[in-house]
Amino acid sequence: MGTTVIGLIVVAVVIIYLVVIYNNLVSLRNQFRNGFAQIDVQLQRRHDLIPNLVEAAKGYLEHEKSTLTQVMDARNNAVSAQKDAAKDPGDGTKIQRLGSAENLLTKALANFYAVSENYPELKANETIQQLMEELSSTENRVAFARQAYNDGVMSYNIFREKFPNNLVAGLFAFKETAQLQLETPEARQAPKVSF
Repeated sequence: MGTTVIGLIVVAVVIIYLVVIYNNLVSLRNQFRNGFAQIDVQLQRRHDLIPNLVEAAKGYLEHEKSTLTQVMDARNNAVSAQKDAAKDPGDGTKIQRLGSAENLLTKALANFYAVSENYPELKANETIQQLMEELSSTENRVAFARQAYNDGVMSYNIFREKFPNNLVAGLFAFKETAQLQLETPEARQAPKVSF
């Protein structure tokens, strides 16, 4: 009888331990999904501002239609990738596609900003200035939301890969996910120093 009770206690402890691991996996997965939801909101704001900026700049950039077309094409591609990633933020492939699409959009916007430097009347336009300021503010919000998301993904992946957590994760199909990598052109350029 004593060994039966000890056996039941051991089984109960193992079951409780497995439940705790499972609940932690669910909690961490929901945290990184919430982090993605924050990115999703900021990217939507970014994507909504871009057509307004392009429309406001059209009159000034009559000879730069290809630049405006590149921005809108990159924006449309990013919107598509965002919607796809939002359906399953745990799918690393979709997150990587979103990162690539957002990187292309960032490059197209950088090209737009470079072209706009040649048009002083464009830079002086109050609507353009306001839209550019809102876009810059949104870029900062995206960066903060991305950092929170990536921290959540890292915590989830680390917990998921530890033993015996990996056994429970495999049993209940908790799969690895990818961090969202958005590259900014400024981060890749060497600083300019002049004396």
